[in-house]
Amino acid sequence: MSFTTSPYLLKDTSVSQVMTQVCIALIPGIVAYVWLIGPAILAQLVIATLAALLAEAVMLRIQRKPLAIFLSDGSAIVTAWLIALTFPPLAPWWLVFTGTVFAIVIAKHLYGGLGQNPFNPAMVAFAVCIVSFPALMSQWPSVGLQMPLVEQINIILGLAPRVDALSGATPLDALKTALKLGDGSVDVAHLLANQDVFGNFAGRGWEWVAGGYLIGGLYLWERKLITWHVPTAFLASMTLIGGALWLYSPTQFANPLFHLLSGGAMIGAFFIATDPVSGCTTPRGKLIFGAGAGLLAYIIRVFGGYPDGVAFAVLLMNLCVPVIDLLTQPAIFGMKDKS
Repeated sequence: MSFTTSPYLLKDTSVSQVMTQVCIALIPGIVAYVWLIGPAILAQLVIATLAALLAEAVMLRIQRKPLAIFLSDGSAIVTAWLIALTFPPLAPWWLVFTGTVFAIVIAKHLYGGLGQNPFNPAMVAFAVCIVSFPALMSQWPSVGLQMPLVEQINIILGLAPRVDALSGATPLDALKTALKLGDGSVDVAHLLANQDVFGNFAGRGWEWVAGGYLIGGLYLWERKLITWHVPTAFLASMTLIGGALWLYSPTQFANPLFHLLSGGAMIGAFFIATDPVSGCTTPRGKLIFGAGAGLLAYIIRVFGGYPDGVAFAVLLMNLCVPVIDLLTQPAIFGMKDKS
C-alpha cells in the first residue's frame, strides 16, 4: 500500500485572483447590457461596489480583522456586481445599496464571513428585495431605450421622475402577464412571434446579454475556475422540462430556447449556481445541485408567482447542499494498492 498527501492543487492561486477572473468573465455580459439599455448599469455597479466595500469594512472592524487583506480579496466586489446585474438597471440607488449591504452583513458576515455562508449572498439580496419591493424590482426600462447618461443617473438618484418608459416588461414578465390575463386560449407560439416584444429568440436584444454571460461562463470553465457539472446540469434540466412541456402543448408553453436565453438562466448557470461556498462540492453533488436549480427555476417561472425563479431556486438548493454532499461522497482518495 502507498499513500499520497494533500494538497492536490494543480497550480498556485488565491481568492483575489479567482475573483478578478470572475469579474473579467462578467465583462462580455456587461458590454451587451450597456449596448442594450445604456450606461446606467455602470452607475449601479459603482453604487453596489461602494456599498459592498463599506459594509465589508464595517463588519471587519467590528470583528477586529485586518481590513486590507479581506477588502482586497475581491469577494465583496463579485457579490456587488452580481447584485447590480440582477437588479433593474434604473432601480433607485437606495434599493441597490440596501440589497448589497444586506447581502454582505446578513448573508455573509453573520454566518462567519467568506467561506462560511450557506446561502448565496447575491441571491439573498435579490429575494429579500423582490419580496419587500416588488413594484420597484419589476420596473425594467424598455429595450433600446435611448436616454442620455445624465438623465439615467438622475433617475437612479431620484433627481428626476420615473417615466413610463421604465415600466417596460421583461420577456418573462410579458409572457406571464399575457397568460394570466388570457382566458386560456392564448397561443404562446403566436405571442412569441411578436418581434417588437420578444425579438427573434428571447426578447429583442436580451439574448445578446445571455450570450455575453455564456461567453464569460465558458471562459471560467476554460480557466478551470468552475467545472462543467453545475452549468451543464442546470441548462440541461431546464431544457428537458421546457422541451417536454413545449412538445406536449406548444400553444401553452414557450420553447426551451426562450427560457435559456431570457431572464437569469445564463448568469445563474455559470456565475451564481457555481458558487463554491454555498454549492455542492462533490462531482455527483454538483450535477444534482445544478439539475435541481434548473428544474426549480423553470417551475417557478412557469407555474409560480414570480416571472424568474433563479434566485429562489438557488436558495432552495442551498438548503439541500449538506444532505447532497453527505450522500454523494466519493471513495476515500489517496490509497493505492501496488499489488
